[in-house]
Amino acid sequence: MPFLGQDWRSPGQSWVKTADGWTRFLDEKSGGYVGDISSFCKKDDHNKENLFNSLNYDVAAKKRKKDLLNNKAKIQYFHQEKWIYVHKGSTKERHGYCTLGEAFNRLDFSSAILDSRRFNYVVRLLELIAKSQLTSLSGIAQKNYMNILEKVVQKVLEDQQNIRLIRELLQTLYTSLCTLVQRVGKSVLVGNINMWVHRMESILHWQQQLNNIQITRPAFKGTTFTDLPLCLQLNIMQRLSDGRDLVSLGQVAPDLQVLSEDRLLWKKLCQYHFTDRQIRKRLIVSDKGQLDWKKMYFKLIRCYPRKEQYGDTLQLCRHCHILSWKGTDHPCTANNPETCSTSLSPQDFINLFRF
Repeated sequence: MPFLGQDWRSPGQSWVKTADGWTRFLDEKSGGYVGDISSFCKKDDHNKENLFNSLNYDVAAKKRKKDLLNNKAKIQYFHQEKWIYVHKGSTKERHGYCTLGEAFNRLDFSSAILDSRRFNYVVRLLELIAKSQLTSLSGIAQKNYMNILEKVVQKVLEDQQNIRLIRELLQTLYTSLCTLVQRVGKSVLVGNINMWVHRMESILHWQQQLNNIQITRPAFKGTTFTDLPLCLQLNIMQRLSDGRDLVSLGQVAPDLQVLSEDRLLWKKLCQYHFTDRQIRKRLIVSDKGQLDWKKMYFKLIRCYPRKEQYGDTLQLCRHCHILSWKGTDHPCTANNPETCSTSLSPQDFINLFRF
């Protein structure tokens, strides 16, 4: 039976807090009051103020609810917990199960992007969700996803770092949304289609902002990278895990161009990311009769996934099934909690919630 008024007892009935406690009354259109109405008939300023505040509270609550449904509120309605319990089935003590959207909402990813050790991990996780798992998120989780993505973009615009990484993320998300929006009749996205079109426009705006970034040269006039000995320069370049960074570094100065073409440098990069069997299948010989490790690297990354390494990752306790960031204490009942934790890559985090 549908409700006919603010109170289910009768049409137009409501409760208001007074000096004597909560009192039930009817609207003037209903033709009367219920209960002790003497307190409302008195010319008491306190009662008038109380009634006015109650009505204002109802209006404000309805407005917040409407803004939330219309996706206009910027407040993120989710918990920010240090750890969560991952349960995959219903038991007598706990009903339901933990989903990817629930884990994404409850874990504190907003603060994680401010940590340089966790930034790349969160960005990679956002990219994997954009590729295949966006439709598995709930409506509030999808909204949380866009809010976190906006924070990531704003951080990159301010720091002018990891620009290429975020460009690839936005392009992946935009491509996925273009495919999903075409399936409106299949209800693959939560919410109104106009809301998603607006989000796609925001992505295009963010891409334009990233393209317009002009990195300013610092005013520091001390020792620069090119002033270091060649052995130190080569040692630093060997710590770069992305070949595109080596190519970009070689375009800065002619001397760096020579170092960036070092065969040993590209050989170590190939051996770091790929196995010997994968390398043997993609051998490329140069005109001089030597292995062209640079061409082999770019050919290998098109065929095989690169090795991923992060400063900080999410960990799963095998004993108590608690998911948390590395270094976060949780109430583990094992004798040696350190041996129970397993580091999860972003792909392992996605696979954890595939039942």
